[in-house]
Amino acid sequence: MATMTAIDGRRARGDTSRRAVMRAAVDLASVNGLEGLSIGALAAETSMSKGGVVALFGTKEQLQLATVAAAREIFVAAVVEPALARPSGLVRLRALLENWLDYSEGRVFSGGCFFAAAAAELRSREGALHDEVARLMAEWHAFVGGAIERAVAQGELPERTDAALLTFEITSLLDGANDRSLLFGTAEPYRLARAAIERLLAPA
Repeated sequence: MATMTAIDGRRARGDTSRRAVMRAAVDLASVNGLEGLSIGALAAETSMSKGGVVALFGTKEQLQLATVAAAREIFVAAVVEPALARPSGLVRLRALLENWLDYSEGRVFSGGCFFAAAAAELRSREGALHDEVARLMAEWHAFVGGAIERAVAQGELPERTDAALLTFEITSLLDGANDRSLLFGTAEPYRLARAAIERLLAPA
């Protein structure tokens, strides 16, 4: 029994350490990029030894992939889950987009949208990290597209609505607001994005 208690205690401490390291990792990566995320920098940020970080994640690529997975969890909790609590259709779509704008503007990640930064960094590269970020970006776009299709099916958007085109327009506005806000240090792009999205949904 004492042995089991000790093992459980070590596992709990390991889980706590991993969560703390991952929170630091996503913030560092959102600012410095996933390639700039090193075991040494993360050890210094979290006051852990390099050996302790290696024990948690292994290789640098494993650390990077774990960071992407942690960023997805944070994103889903901030943007997707609250929207899923709203009624299906246009109400949910509007909530989803507003949550995204709040997530970016409120700097849930220090460097703005984690996935916008990761996509810009990795778009011309190859490998497992590129493929995972591309998969998650496609997942996000498909989720927005599905919300639009449900709004159309419920008669809240015109039947002629091209869901793929509207998804492209809306996600481009979101990414543009994030990028311009970071570059110019102002919240004005979010106001403009909200107005532009409202105009796109106005036919409802």
